[in-house]
Amino acid sequence: MTQTARVALVGDRSDGVRSHVRIPMLFDRLAERDGLELDAYWIPTDAVGDVTGFDAVWLVPGSPYRSEAGAVDTVRAARENGIPFLGTCAGFQHALLEFARNVCGLGGIGHGENAPESAERLIVPLACSLVGHESAVHVTPGTLAARILGADRSVERYHCSYGLDARHRDTLAANGLVFSGFDGEGDARIAELSEPPFFLATLFQPELAGDGTRPHPLVHAFASAAVEHVNRSVHSGR
Repeated sequence: MTQTARVALVGDRSDGVRSHVRIPMLFDRLAERDGLELDAYWIPTDAVGDVTGFDAVWLVPGSPYRSEAGAVDTVRAARENGIPFLGTCAGFQHALLEFARNVCGLGGIGHGENAPESAERLIVPLACSLVGHESAVHVTPGTLAARILGADRSVERYHCSYGLDARHRDTLAANGLVFSGFDGEGDARIAELSEPPFFLATLFQPELAGDGTRPHPLVHAFASAAVEHVNRSVHSGR
């Protein structure tokens, strides 16, 4: 019997953020179309607490977050405890920030939107803002993203003005972060880890694909990972 997965939606919820309105609709469609039952809990970044009791964590768009520390701690908890994780837009940015600080040892590195005065910044303003844009993403064969998307190219929607400073990409990659999607200029647009089983972050917003009636493959894969997590937990006697 398929169990209902408890999903933490971490972000500062607002009806003015399209993603925040769209995500609950997608969860309804996933239940109706695919039998993937998700029980969503919205958690502000300044009140995160312990997320290890959830079956999946989605660090949603909506930067600047009220609490950078809350967002970063959320990513770390998911990564270190094998909880399926999806980060989109600002979630991508803060997933990279967490990895840089806690895995790569770049403790003082900053986010250009949260601390523009930082001497060393991992996340910086994009040369051209992607707010409201659609753009092609080229996917690396053999990666989790490629297996989910089933293609080596996808056109995706963005709503962001910040991204990874490419000077730090090699450092993150050398420590195990896999960059599995790039734009036409070679800038990182998807990042993932081979462990835990599902850890994926995108600068684009898959939740905004289409009209909301057919969840994006990445959203569907995240939901499947959440349900698999709760079923494993039930069978192991959680």
